Amino acid sequence: MDEILTAQSLPRRPYLVTPLPGPRAQELVQRDRAVTSPSYTRGYPLVVARGEGCSIQDVDGNVFLDFTAGIAVTATGHAHPQVVQAIQAQAAQLLHMSGTDFYYEPMVELAEQLAKLAPFPAGAKVFFSNSGAESNEGALKLARYATGKSQIVAFLGAFHGRTFGAMSLTGSKVVQRQGFGPFLPGITHIPYGTHASLDYLEFQLFKTVLPPEELAAIVVEPIQGEGGYLVPEEGFLARIREICTRHHCLMVVDEVQSGMGRTGKLFAVEHWNVMPDIITLAKGIASGLPLGAILARPELMTWPPGSHATTFGGNPVACAAANATLQVLTQGAIANATQMGELLQEGLRKLAIPYPQLSQPRGKGLMVAVDLLDKSGGFDPSLRDRAIDEAFYHGLLLLGCGKSAIRFCPPLVVDAEQIQVALEILDACFAKLFATL
Repeated sequence: MDEILTAQSLPRRPYLVTPLPGPRAQELVQRDRAVTSPSYTRGYPLVVARGEGCSIQDVDGNVFLDFTAGIAVTATGHAHPQVVQAIQAQAAQLLHMSGTDFYYEPMVELAEQLAKLAPFPAGAKVFFSNSGAESNEGALKLARYATGKSQIVAFLGAFHGRTFGAMSLTGSKVVQRQGFGPFLPGITHIPYGTHASLDYLEFQLFKTVLPPEELAAIVVEPIQGEGGYLVPEEGFLARIREICTRHHCLMVVDEVQSGMGRTGKLFAVEHWNVMPDIITLAKGIASGLPLGAILARPELMTWPPGSHATTFGGNPVACAAANATLQVLTQGAIANATQMGELLQEGLRKLAIPYPQLSQPRGKGLMVAVDLLDKSGGFDPSLRDRAIDEAFYHGLLLLGCGKSAIRFCPPLVVDAEQIQVALEILDACFAKLFATL
């Protein structure tokens, strides 16, 4: 990893110089509240000015260790020099020309790379979007177009986005759907991750209310993201593949959060040696620039010109960033995700020994979570939120997911020293927090 990690001017561990939030941060939070949508879900008052690697500096000069990566987006770390150089060079040449109507090399190059890396026997056809929600919207359309069928199966706990089609697939939280119906028809949700759930699909739904002959696709996250970083039972994804093959429908794998090396493989579904029909990507694909992608087996992506398009998707600057990101990932960052993920989980297992309120860790690579539990062993979201807040005041940035989980999704260039610093901060936070219970 030495060739990937470069000298950084920001400290590589927390360095707090003011009480939190500092005066400049307080001012900007108040200005923000006056003019921005209340739908944003800010947890703690972090006002970011700058990032390098796994470090974030706020507007008052405080430095934090970032284990969020901007919600699993900055895969190569903040402002990775190779990615920044690619962005700057491309921005000086061409900012936009719309890949829907014209051609340019960064988009072709990226599509070639993704087609080569896709786990399909004959490569892939690629459609570029701006986000995960857009990728999932497009995949939904493509599945219905390619099969001529309308019914879709999705999963409770899933998060696929907040636009109407993607939101109709989402089954994560009531607040994401409340007040926005009616939703896209033809979507059935079942529990995630177990063979019992697939038994229910096959032996109950298929025989009563969901004719399998009308099923276009099953849309699944190989590891459920916002639902809690949940890893499915062994054989779950392979069985979905078998069901889809048997009923001539498509397996659509949402790799928006789990893809681009986060789990130690470029695509998380590769851990189970399962070949989907369509893969959706976003988040880590361009290290922070807005870009998403739909990868499909070539024989499926046959929709005609004008049937699906985008103005900004595949923007040349975003594609240049993605090409550089792929280089960094394949040159060592994906392997590093495996090694550092094992180190993180080992440390979290040790932390759970003195703190029975902490569950055993789960996940793959640097997609890891632990739950915070109450005295009876049940989920405790308020305790989880307090732990994340406490970590912020110690200089560690974390996010929640699921019912009461803390998620760990640092940049894939995180190193062993930074893992150890994060564990030490968590130890101090838990000691303070649990002493009051």
